[in-house]
Amino acid sequence: MSAMPAKSNFMSILLWTARLLSVVVIAVLLLFMVGEGGFGNPSALSAKEWIGLLFFPFGVIVGMLIAWWRTGLGAAITLGSLLLFYISNWLFSGNLPSGLFFMLFSLPGLLFGLYWLLTRKSIE
Repeated sequence: MSAMPAKSNFMSILLWTARLLSVVVIAVLLLFMVGEGGFGNPSALSAKEWIGLLFFPFGVIVGMLIAWWRTGLGAAITLGSLLLFYISNWLFSGNLPSGLFFMLFSLPGLLFGLYWLLTRKSIE
């Protein structure tokens, strides 16, 4: 009997951790996007650069916002956008982005996805 409240508490903590981290990540990404002149001259960006920006940060931000109401869909959009960002970067430059920066900024999407998976299993 006591296992149910512990699971409920864990799920609540998981969801609110994902939500709070998503707010922090979105705020930091928006600061990067608008800080110091934002994109500078948007017309100077190539089509390849716009495609990359479509996936990261725009797709990641949209996914995290949607995840507040639809955790599975938002997680899929966030993680799918990250994957498409890596694929497009590899196709256009022949290299994958280095470092963990992009993955760390998509961590809330992973937490939303974990929450969705765990709650979906308990419903079935």
